[in-house]
Amino acid sequence: MLRYPRYIYTTKTLYSDSGELIVEELLLNGKMTMSAVVKKVADRLTETMEDGKTMDYAEVSTAFVRLADTHFVQRCPLVPATDSSDPGPPPPAPTLVINEKDMYLVPKLSLIGKGKRRRSSDEDAAGEPKAKKPKYTDHKEPIPDDGIYWQVNLDRFHQHFRDQAIVSAVANRMDQTSSEIVRTMLRMSEITTPSSAPFTQPLSSNEIFRSLPVGYNISKQVLDQYLTLLADDPLEFIGKSGDSGGGMFVINLHKALASLATATLESVIQERFGSRCARIFRLVLQKKHLEQKQVEDFAMIPAKEAKDMLYKMLSENFMSLQEIPKTPDHAPSRTFYLYTVNVLSAARMLLHRCYKSIANLIERRQFETKENKRLLEKSQRVEAIIASMQATGAEEVQLQEIEEMITAPERQQLETLKRNVNKLDASEIQVDETIFLLESYIESTMKRL
Repeated sequence: MLRYPRYIYTTKTLYSDSGELIVEELLLNGKMTMSAVVKKVADRLTETMEDGKTMDYAEVSTAFVRLADTHFVQRCPLVPATDSSDPGPPPPAPTLVINEKDMYLVPKLSLIGKGKRRRSSDEDAAGEPKAKKPKYTDHKEPIPDDGIYWQVNLDRFHQHFRDQAIVSAVANRMDQTSSEIVRTMLRMSEITTPSSAPFTQPLSSNEIFRSLPVGYNISKQVLDQYLTLLADDPLEFIGKSGDSGGGMFVINLHKALASLATATLESVIQERFGSRCARIFRLVLQKKHLEQKQVEDFAMIPAKEAKDMLYKMLSENFMSLQEIPKTPDHAPSRTFYLYTVNVLSAARMLLHRCYKSIANLIERRQFETKENKRLLEKSQRVEAIIASMQATGAEEVQLQEIEEMITAPERQQLETLKRNVNKLDASEIQVDETIFLLESYIESTMKRL
């Protein structure tokens, strides 16, 4: 649930308000039929529109179809039909199944209508009397897509977040044009490549050139130069898999995640222990195994400082020590002690700390809100009174009197609370981004083992 706001905001960015509310309703309810979602979203959008304007069901249906086409929503699996002739005992829990071809198949519905507003009590009093509801209706209108339930495809959202992180990393390392080329490659293969795949589908240089955004004026020759530059980069985000069609290129998703996880570890070490420790960490990571004397020489750091830094990182589990004995008795005087970095182990340790950090942030935010509960309730009451008075056309003097119900010290306390809660919320988002990167890297690495 921590990422629900991020899922909703992403959908709003990609598919505007209709897509945002579709995903919000599916997340709140778990699963819904398409017809129910479309009607609910159309009603909610109509509520926010000016008087006389309504939201058409067809417009919301179009947004739903676009979400299904890009795999952001998918059908829920169903319980298979059981064979009554089977003599064996039934399974303790049914196995849900769905045909992959039908997973994103939108039923053909003719949803005709517009969103409705909820009638207020004043309108009910002024309008016609309500018709009496029959106590019992013998027949209901059949639901056109009854039994076809939809849910949010969280893996697809995670794939989108991963792609955004890769594009951002390329932009920081090279330039905006390189990141746009990588974004185009990821967009071309987002549907055809499974979220757990280590590579994208191979794409030819000609296909990439044709799929570049409209108005992005770079020649085919410049594109080939950029692709060659990206393929030759030491991080190996992009690899060349063939020469047909002007050259076949793939994005190495696993190496990209490994580079992002390593950069996260380096950043944490630099913030906690300083730039010299980060230099030693990068050195050991590059050389794989180093003795303490070699670290001192390569990093050009005095022996005492290098020793302290190495032991500090060793005690915090950012590094590990490997013993290589010269003799079977493992005598310390006849043993090599090599420092090394196990990125997977360090990522797991950092992920565990991130979980603790986010739990502390949530607890602190709840404590801040609870401590100022009375003041928050008072502020909400005053805001509600001011809003109702503004709606009835109250004078400025009356509004000023209501606002003065909150004293200057209370107003200052509210500002401090708002500032603290905003900081905690921003910290939660940042920690969650780190958690997502580390989880993605660990999951990708475990699948390769």
